[in-house]
Amino acid sequence: MTDWSVLGPRLWSALGETLQMVSATMLLGGLVGLLIGLGLYTTRKGNLLSNPVVYNVLNVIVNFVRPIPFIIFVTAIRPVTYEVTGATIGVQAVILPMTLMAAVAFARIVEQNLVALDPGVVEAARAMGASRFRIIWSVLIPEALAPLILGYTFLFVGVIDMSAMAGAIGGGGLGDFALRFGYQKFNDEVTWAAVLVIVAIVQVAQYFGNWLAKRALHR
Repeated sequence: MTDWSVLGPRLWSALGETLQMVSATMLLGGLVGLLIGLGLYTTRKGNLLSNPVVYNVLNVIVNFVRPIPFIIFVTAIRPVTYEVTGATIGVQAVILPMTLMAAVAFARIVEQNLVALDPGVVEAARAMGASRFRIIWSVLIPEALAPLILGYTFLFVGVIDMSAMAGAIGGGGLGDFALRFGYQKFNDEVTWAAVLVIVAIVQVAQYFGNWLAKRALHR
């Protein structure tokens, strides 16, 4: 029998660590990813801030980082993580690689959604004399808001996945809880408890993201 009087508090602690990792990553990674995505879109040839050099640099960075499996990426940038956070294991140390990986993933989502916009909307704003930066913040982002919200929700699921993998390398959270008290002790009940908590978090986030996107579409 599983002694939940002992494991229950550990589960809640692991949940808190996961939420800490995910919230910090979504905030920082989402912001950096939005800026990089805007940079990729606006510096394309013929766009508002057309600059082939900047575009190619950003494009290479995103294409270089995105294909790397997260668990390898964490170990690959361990020296950088140590210089920035002073540690290579634990919740604080994992946030940096999670943020970087989330940023490049969201940057591509932002770029793809902006590319799909009707160019006529931008041209109309330019014809009215709007500045380039006003077009970015007052036209591009509002027009793409609903798909961006859905993309951000999709990113959330990926970040949850990264937080679980972080448990395999001492990152803490629900992944670590499931590995230490479930997998390593052959306790399927504990493993499934962690799975159900993760599924519940994702379902709540997906519902909220869909609701926000629907409101943005009908604004």
